[in-house]
Amino acid sequence: MYQTIDPKDFVLSPVKKIGDEWLLITAGDKFGYNTMTASWGALGVMWNRPAATCYIRPNRYTYEFIEKNDIYTLCFFDEAHKPALSLLGKKSGRDGDKITEAGLTPVCDEETGAMYFSEATTVIFVKKMFFSDLKDGTFHDETVLSNYSETNPMHRMYIGEILKIWEK
Repeated sequence: MYQTIDPKDFVLSPVKKIGDEWLLITAGDKFGYNTMTASWGALGVMWNRPAATCYIRPNRYTYEFIEKNDIYTLCFFDEAHKPALSLLGKKSGRDGDKITEAGLTPVCDEETGAMYFSEATTVIFVKKMFFSDLKDGTFHDETVLSNYSETNPMHRMYIGEILKIWEK
């Protein structure tokens, strides 16, 4: 059973949880959604609101869903689910039911209409406030450009307000 956590009381090491353990970004609703694994992102405060930042390439299937929906979720899992997150990062939802293959159980939150997974240890509900496309010529450290190519286009950055946080 989840407990609601006030964002000011939420304790998590974002560098460890996002960078090392990964998370799922899920956008859409019960009529259509997709999820993707992420290892980039940030949690903090923006415009005096608790905020989350995520990055999605325009060629990812999840991009279509986050563009159409204002609310999305960030789901964190225990170490036992790392193989599922790995699979969800390698396969596209365009090509089949990767969520069932990963063994996760999707759930629709009645209040927000957003999708999350019952196996998640932490679920953060986020509402989009801002987006911006990363662009060549704006990087102070050009070594990061090695992350991009014709098949790996530059990400769109989304900053969203954290609406609520659930923890098991």
